[in-house]
Amino acid sequence: MTRIELLKLLVGQARVNGFELRRWYVTRLELPWEGAEAALKTLDGHRHYYALLFSQEFARSFWKPGAEITFQVPAQSFERAMPDGSVATVQRKPFMRRSVRPEAWKYHLREMALAEEPLRYMRRYLNVTDDTDDDGNPLPPEPAKPSPATLALARKLHERRQLALNPKPSTTPSKRGARVPGGRPKST
Repeated sequence: MTRIELLKLLVGQARVNGFELRRWYVTRLELPWEGAEAALKTLDGHRHYYALLFSQEFARSFWKPGAEITFQVPAQSFERAMPDGSVATVQRKPFMRRSVRPEAWKYHLREMALAEEPLRYMRRYLNVTDDTDDDGNPLPPEPAKPSPATLALARKLHERRQLALNPKPSTTPSKRGARVPGGRPKST
């Protein structure tokens, strides 16, 4: 996804909540309005998108007050002191998180200011995959990897097929004696 496509998605989500790009563009950047497409190209080309991302009008619209926010928490790894005194590395998988805050936009403006790349921070709230590099250039697609559960199921299916095609006769005698209903098995 290119930077301009990401900006379109961000402005689109804010527009649904009442943000007016035209009014913001004309009043804040003091540039003539030529259309939404031209405005987004100007924002992208001159890196004015930072002014958009950090504007309170945009933030209030993008993060609607009291609305539940769903975002992706990235994978993390860190070291932790264990109760026995050893130090272990903890690996956390990425997961979806939901949050409700009355003034979420203030919180997110603070977090975005601390983030290394504000657009990447915003992308988490769109629930889109991270397929661009830091300059907005598209990355090559990664080959699909089967999940461990899928691989385990495929192995079990393969084993069952092999047993069905080549049944192995049992050569070891059974150690159990005959069972009588309600009786106890023999102890050896």
